[in-house]
Amino acid sequence: MNAFGYAFVAIHVLLLLFLPRRWAPFPLLIGACYMTFGQVIEVGPFHFTVIRILVGVGAIRVILRREWPAGKFCSIDWLIIAWSVWALCSSAFHLMPNDTLVNHLGLVYNALGIYLLIRCFCQNRGDVEQFIKMAAILLVPVALEMVSEQLTKHNLFAVFGGVPEVPELRNERFRSQGPFAHAILAGTVGSVCMPLMIGIWHKHRRMAMTGIIACLLMILASASSGPLMSLMFGILALILWRWRHRTPQVRIAAVLGYILLDLVMKPPAYYLLARIDLTGSSTGWHRARLIESSIEHLKEWWWAGTDFTRHWMPTGVPWNENHTDITNYYLEMGVMGGLPLMLLFIAVLTVAFISVGQTVRRTTRQPHYSFMAWTLGASLFSHAATFVSVAYSDQSFIFLYSTLAAIGSASAVVSSAKNPRLSNTYSSSTKRYRRKTVPGSVVKPDVSIIEHKISCC
Repeated sequence: MNAFGYAFVAIHVLLLLFLPRRWAPFPLLIGACYMTFGQVIEVGPFHFTVIRILVGVGAIRVILRREWPAGKFCSIDWLIIAWSVWALCSSAFHLMPNDTLVNHLGLVYNALGIYLLIRCFCQNRGDVEQFIKMAAILLVPVALEMVSEQLTKHNLFAVFGGVPEVPELRNERFRSQGPFAHAILAGTVGSVCMPLMIGIWHKHRRMAMTGIIACLLMILASASSGPLMSLMFGILALILWRWRHRTPQVRIAAVLGYILLDLVMKPPAYYLLARIDLTGSSTGWHRARLIESSIEHLKEWWWAGTDFTRHWMPTGVPWNENHTDITNYYLEMGVMGGLPLMLLFIAVLTVAFISVGQTVRRTTRQPHYSFMAWTLGASLFSHAATFVSVAYSDQSFIFLYSTLAAIGSASAVVSSAKNPRLSNTYSSSTKRYRRKTVPGSVVKPDVSIIEHKISCC
């Protein structure tokens, strides 16, 4: 880490410690948007990037200030913890368990750290809106820098290391990547954030429009098919808002449609990836063949992952002679921790989608809140679709686990407010109210408190 990196860390550590809770995610977002993974402090086998340092400081802040998550622990919380535990335990079954444990510790530290911090910092609808507004503003300079890369053929973030100075050229088009590890990941961040910007349209139109423009510029400047497809999936999920009462039927139709495609197509239905090329530079065949190859070699990784995938594909990766390019986040989980880790990760996403549906149904009298919850689900749907062709390998993971945390907070708060007999405590962003009962008395729910809680959300 150079002198600028140390100064950057020092300033944002102070901001993270002393900013009000609602503004606490601000330093984390700055670290994600304006600093590359090239700035690292090495302590033995551990590599502390700027994000990891800020996550550690954020955990200290939460403990000192007692800023615990809103509502009770929800299903997503427990599944994230179970996923983390197996990620660590599965390292014992690899050829080099110590090295694997260090690698898995980094994965768990990143994911669980960001998830729990955002769960603590975003405790109601206003906090989530504030988070999205901060993202909308901070993505503007990133988008402008990516446009500048197209014009100047120079990446300004290269001074921090971790990214090339000259953007990648493919099929006579430069692919801007900004501070992210790859142009596809940079464009994906714009795609998955687009539904969130639309979610604040009703109350903050100028901010939403600013964020929408920034996201579009990032997608276009990345010159990649993947982000465009991710955007389409996010928009599709937003369109389904009109038919939100028919989501069970939509899910069944989607499953039946895939089965029908698998029956009528000669290759497996996932080979549709090979036919998608929106920019003339897609590598969809590689992604489809990777899925097929992983099924063929299932016995090698199903229990706790594998340390060798080089023979799965005809090409490898320059940074690891033992592995091929795992361009699939689900399969990356499988390679790291086998089917248990992959299925736990899928369970996290599934329960998050269920939580979105429950929140929407429980807030029908609060249409803006319902739509906000739906847009969180649309963003997560865009993530889930992206995982088929992209593995998050840089700070873009922050936007995934922040979305999951926001969904978890919304579900926990609304569940507590709508079911007062299950909890005697109602939390707001500034104070707590505890219901007092007399032994033998009949407790009636205080409707005014419940309505106030929902309006705060």
